[in-house]
Amino acid sequence: MTPAVHDRALALTSAELPAYLYDLAALRTHAAAVRSALPERVELYYAAKANPEPEILAALGPYVDGYEVSSGGELAHVAAAVPGRPLAFGGPGKTPDEVTAALELGVERFHVESGYELRMLGELARRAGRRVGVLPRVNLALSDGSLAGSSLAMGGRPTPFGMDPAQAAELVHALTDGAYPHLELRGVHAHLASGLEAPEQLAVAEAIVAWATGLGVRIGEVNVGGGMHVDYADPDRRFDWAAFGEGLARLGAAHPELTLRIEPGRALTAYCGWYATEVLDVKRSHGEEFGVVRGGTHHLRTPATKGHDQPCSVLTVDRWPHPWERPATEGEHITLAGQLCTPKDVLARRVPAAGLRAGDRVVFALAGAYAWNISHHDFLMHPRPGFHFLDAGPEVVGRS
Repeated sequence: MTPAVHDRALALTSAELPAYLYDLAALRTHAAAVRSALPERVELYYAAKANPEPEILAALGPYVDGYEVSSGGELAHVAAAVPGRPLAFGGPGKTPDEVTAALELGVERFHVESGYELRMLGELARRAGRRVGVLPRVNLALSDGSLAGSSLAMGGRPTPFGMDPAQAAELVHALTDGAYPHLELRGVHAHLASGLEAPEQLAVAEAIVAWATGLGVRIGEVNVGGGMHVDYADPDRRFDWAAFGEGLARLGAAHPELTLRIEPGRALTAYCGWYATEVLDVKRSHGEEFGVVRGGTHHLRTPATKGHDQPCSVLTVDRWPHPWERPATEGEHITLAGQLCTPKDVLARRVPAAGLRAGDRVVFALAGAYAWNISHHDFLMHPRPGFHFLDAGPEVVGRS
């Protein structure tokens, strides 16, 4: 963890825990490194679904070309948090009200998931007197095994995302024959999988570009999606942005008529967030030791969702304000669980933590994406965590 997070995790009182701690200086440093690794002609949009906190969105502002939103709620939220920035509206199941709101907010780029969506957008754009850009989303099957290492697949198999290549090609051609005078074909969108390393990501990007440029229609943009790998088992290992950027540079040089776009989310913000909490109890059960912490997977859903152990660090606290005996571990390893009445409320298993005691602090890393915002907040109605945004400059005031 960063020094700022370490100090804040120890400074918070028990009543202020659990808490999310976001190091905005670390986020800006990482985002700047990602941006510098990418060719100038590659546009970088942030997938707001990964973490839509306004402070996160604003901190990313200098390093991204725009933001991708996937619902009417995200649309309104992001438009208010970073006004005036380009937005791309994606996601399946858009409603007429959401599309109308997007048109009213001036969204100029829509990722279209189906023929129905295209017809709806065409009519609503006509009513609004707007001409907007469209990128049909294709669910492209790949035969080279590029998606084999994916932790989550949105394409290459039957899914509700996008369209089969033949249908997507039909929509591409329909956008060029005058049937939709208020819609402009900008290009093609495809987000096929998450959790891919740089070589696989490049192979996917190359396949998407090859398909798009083989349609026989002039297009200007190809959005190859996001899904860059984040390793929860080894948080110090990062996606190889340098190799990915070099590969995109070669791909762009081979297709100078195209603007390539990527939409990372988790890989931008996961590393800037920590979930800090306190050990409430230490106990043994059938030969295994458990540490029960404040909060749990109703705040940090990621380990339960992905089936992994969330990386963490223990911060020793010497003070013990209570008159009763302080429980402590007897062995070398302990499983960290939350306060919920379910055996699935486990954050990390068999953590090396000899001597862990009630009252010590545990800080879970890689909590800057798909953590609080995907969690089932109200189960058992425990208090919600605090949020603290730390910065090298004037600090943004924490809030609860």
